[in-house]
This record gives sequence, C-alpha cells and structure tokens, in this order.
Amino acid sequence: MLGIERELQRKVNEHLKGIRKAVVNDIFKDRYYIGPEDLKMTNYVRTRPLAIFNPAAVEKEGRIFIFPRLIFDYYKYTSSVGVFSIDSNDVIAGTIDKPIDTKIILWPQELWEFLGCEDPRACIVNGDLYMLYTGKGYYYDEHGKERRRDVLGFVELDSSFGLKRKGYFIVKKGDEEFMPVSNKDSAFIEIRGNRATLLTRPEIQGVRACWRAEANLKTLTFFADSLEPILVPEEWEQKVGWSTNTVKVSEDEYLVGWHAVLKEDWSYRDGLALVNGKGKLLAVSDYLLVPRGLKEEYGDRELVIFGDGLVKLEDHLIWIGGVSDYCVGIFVADMRDVMSSLRRIK
Repeated sequence: MLGIERELQRKVNEHLKGIRKAVVNDIFKDRYYIGPEDLKMTNYVRTRPLAIFNPAAVEKEGRIFIFPRLIFDYYKYTSSVGVFSIDSNDVIAGTIDKPIDTKIILWPQELWEFLGCEDPRACIVNGDLYMLYTGKGYYYDEHGKERRRDVLGFVELDSSFGLKRKGYFIVKKGDEEFMPVSNKDSAFIEIRGNRATLLTRPEIQGVRACWRAEANLKTLTFFADSLEPILVPEEWEQKVGWSTNTVKVSEDEYLVGWHAVLKEDWSYRDGLALVNGKGKLLAVSDYLLVPRGLKEEYGDRELVIFGDGLVKLEDHLIWIGGVSDYCVGIFVADMRDVMSSLRRIK
C-alpha cells in the first residue's frame, strides 16, 4: 500500500459516524419524467437511445441545459453524454414539448474511458462548460497486464460544446502518485484560475465515502494532504457518494446532493448537504428523495434515483436525476422546505 493510500485509509476509518438518521422526509412533491422515446438524436445514425439517465444540468439565460447519460447498445452498455435544453418555466411546470432534439457531445475515445462516459456533473466557467464524469475503462499495470479502473474524468467544452481538452485526475504528494481503484461522484465548489476545490469520492480499501479536496486543473492532480472525509457510510448503508453539482445559496454556502445505498434492499436514497467554499460540512439532511411507485422503482437497475443535476430557480430547487437506469426524473421542492430539512453541524 502506498503512503498516500495508507494516510487516506486512516482518515476515513477515524471519521465520525452518526450524523444522519435512517428516516425519510420526502420534500420533492412534483415529479416529471423524460424517457428515451421522448428524444430525437440529431447528430447520430440512430435517432433514439435505449436508455437515458443520470443527467448533469445547468441553467443559462432562462433555459436549463440537461446532459443525460445515453445508452444505445444493451450488449456492452457503453455510455455517452448528450445535451438538450428546456425553458426553465416548462421544467418547473412539467409542460415539456416532445420529442426533444438531442445531440451527443461526449463519447469514449480513450482507453481509460473505453467502456463508457458516465454520470456527468457540469458547471459553466468563463463561458466554457467544465464537466466531471466517470471514465469507465482499462489501464496496463507494471507487468503489462490489462486492468479495469474507473477514473474521474474531466472535459472542457466551448460554448458550442466543442471539445477543448480531456483527461482524468490523479492524487499526488511530492513525487508519489496514487490512483484509486475507483474515483467518481465529484463536483466543483469553487474555481479560481487553475486552482479548484471539489467534492469527490475515491474508493479507499473498499470504503466508498464522500470527501473534499483541492486540485490543480492544469495538471489534473488532487493534492493528497487536502483530501478529507466528509460523509461516511452509516451502519445501515453500503456506501455514500456525492450526487450532484453544487449550488451557491449564500456568500459562502453551497448546496449539494448526496446518495446512499442501503444494505437492506440495495435502494439508492438521496439527501442534501450544505458546505462552504473549502468543502467543510456545515449542515446535512436525512433522506429527502427516495424512489416510489412503479415508474421509479422498476428499471434496468431497480430502486434508484441518482444525481446528477441540481438547479435553483427562484423559490424552487430542482433535482434532475436518473430513475432506475432508464429515464430522467425532474423533482421539484420548495426552497423553504429544503433549508428547514438541513441540520447544522456543531
């Protein structure tokens, strides 16, 4: 075990549990859905995907841009990322005209993402789109043997969604470099030039928990000493991870979604957290969004509502997420209910 990994394992093993409860306060009352049959692909031979889910989302000039994970082939389940936009008022009201013109903007091109580009989280920086995503692919170990790995991919796209650069993050301390067997479920908090604070989820010796970190965006490196655990699995959970992008709600407060997988039924359940610009946890909720009923409970991976887009519009918080790995769900809550659901961390 490398020194970096040993230190990260110590940190996560010593982190405090018991700050969340196994209760549900379902504040997302309005729920709408966009299925694969609702899309029309405009730049691909096949005009309709088999599944769309786990979308990123950003708001710009009165429209919400949604970046769904797209799957066209069920044999290898290879994902790409597309984009479409909807008038913000229509998103709140659930009055969405269909079919929706959609184009693919990100697809596997490198060995480290050979099996798919998954679960994006997006934000706008100086007119460009910064997107974090899971690169599901392969690498060769020191013996030349092919190995599987999930990396935290990064892509910068221009205002027309043209590719400017692509790569993935590593963890570094001095001359030592560390690549977790899996790193995903990440979101930017603040970006200043080439420096950024992020929320991230490296897997450390089998423990999948929520962390904060600082990174260099030019070299795509996390500073190992900056990595600190924020949320760890409670005794009834298999794992936790960050679910969405961050949304600024005050001068130094950011909302972010998180998810947990329960041991008892392997369901994904979601909540919200409040962090500051450095990623310090200020407040956290219990479960606020859980799958319910046939439309949300049944799919290619049942009992899932997952990420990836969070948008604040006036007095509403809109969670745009994947539903059981087959469609997109739009979930709307009142901001008063959101803020009252958060429990401050002393």
